[in-house]
Amino acid sequence: MIETPYLLFLGDAPDQLAAKVAQGIRDWRPDNAVGQFRMEGCKADLGLPDMTLTEARAAGAKTLVVGVANRGGVISKDWKKVLVTALEEGFDLASGLHNLLRNEEDLAAVARATGRALHDVRVPEVEYPIANGVPRSGKRCLAVGTDCSVGKMYTALAMDAEMKARGLKSSFRATGQTGILITGEGVPLDAVVADFMAGAVEWLTPDNDDDHWDMIEGQGSLFHVSYSGVTMALIHGGAPDALILSHEPTRPHMRGLPGYGMPSLEALRDLALPVARIANPKAEVVGISINTAALSEDEALSHLADVEKRMGLPAVDPFRQGAGRLCDALEAL
Repeated sequence: MIETPYLLFLGDAPDQLAAKVAQGIRDWRPDNAVGQFRMEGCKADLGLPDMTLTEARAAGAKTLVVGVANRGGVISKDWKKVLVTALEEGFDLASGLHNLLRNEEDLAAVARATGRALHDVRVPEVEYPIANGVPRSGKRCLAVGTDCSVGKMYTALAMDAEMKARGLKSSFRATGQTGILITGEGVPLDAVVADFMAGAVEWLTPDNDDDHWDMIEGQGSLFHVSYSGVTMALIHGGAPDALILSHEPTRPHMRGLPGYGMPSLEALRDLALPVARIANPKAEVVGISINTAALSEDEALSHLADVEKRMGLPAVDPFRQGAGRLCDALEAL
């Protein structure tokens, strides 16, 4: 088990989105977040107290969580200095990067010498099966996005919280590092061998009560040439009954791909639904989740109204407004 509370390490994150792991913990498990550690040049800010390692230890922090998700998931030399010092000062380390803590010999040596733990959450711990496509009891909802990092995880978490508040049966199913750090369990899907990814999602979302909903954490985008494979595995392995379209309206191009423009919600609907119906012929698009964080209140409401009129589906920002109308759509299926 990863000991809480956390000091969230933002490193030298170039923008707010790069700190999405830490932001997710801050938003969904605020009691676990004592403060943030930012290096020189960091352009992300969670609104938490900036703390030194010594200050954070005095405040009760037990684990330094690498809260940055950079392209390729690597540990830089500048980060390494902080991580080594953190181990020496009594912190455990937790990370969801592809660059595993345990594979960094200097970190591993210091951890052994100090008796501290290294937690790599992006390591599959189960021998997942190959998907078989056999229908399962229970119901499943998956958010699919026009791009990466548009709010798919927030959508699933918000819908899960709303369903539980209504006294309905629901489970959030984490499929990435942030979701796992928030909930303590799940499948690090992008670290699973490709042939077993869809099977891992089947394993994660097993047979359940007929009135139980699995809220599956979405990943990547069918339109993103870097990460489309993990999205396909989620769609076919999850065999969702309901799809939520997710979008961030101010982004000029695909995340990390300046040569690729953003697809429309119509294009996402028309691509994702036929793909979903391969695994579940009854799949439906039931709502739209818009990340309006970059918009003012008036701008957000106007944009949501325009999208809803254009698409003929409930359009909300589930983190800003609540996920009630999206859950209404699930109950109506």
